[in-house]
Amino acid sequence: MQVQVEIGFDQLLKLVRALPASKLKRLKREIDKDVKQTESADMSLTQLLLNGPTATEEELKNIEQNRNSINAWRTI
Repeated sequence: MQVQVEIGFDQLLKLVRALPASKLKRLKREIDKDVKQTESADMSLTQLLLNGPTATEEELKNIEQNRNSINAWRTI
């Protein structure tokens, strides 16, 4: 059985502040663990993008020529 309770941020903050030191440390460890996992996932995406393929000079020139051709065609 699961029970869901909706409480406001201020109520949550009040409850957290009322925790004994040992429980507060445990809560902090759990939150830090979740943050590290999120940062790790973000870092993986960053690494993937940084290590991804890049265009060569020839491909960039081709793209520029194609853009110029399309822009010239539009003005006709």
